[in-house]
Amino acid sequence: MTGLEDLARRRQAEAKRIRALLDGGHDARMADLKVGETAVAYVKEELCIGCDQCPLVCDDDAIDMVQRAMRSPLLELESNRKAVIRRDDCTGCGLCVMACPTDAIQMIDR
Repeated sequence: MTGLEDLARRRQAEAKRIRALLDGGHDARMADLKVGETAVAYVKEELCIGCDQCPLVCDDDAIDMVQRAMRSPLLELESNRKAVIRRDDCTGCGLCVMACPTDAIQMIDR
């Protein structure tokens, strides 16, 4: 039977392995992103879940969360928030793309 100390040691080793994989993935993903003054973030509303992660990481304060009507007659939610990018304020850094858990944000040409 596995003891608590052994389990804690295995979890710590696994957490380090997962963190290394995630960090490596972020570097590769950032390298593939189109960033800079010629790029701007774009939100695919159908994928946005309104989680508030993108406004938290946006240093330019270029993302607003707005209310949208529900598209499904089966769901009745009080809040159906979606991210909206203010193109003029977006500097094209790509941080919001990295923070989005549903890949709803992508970088496009200005």
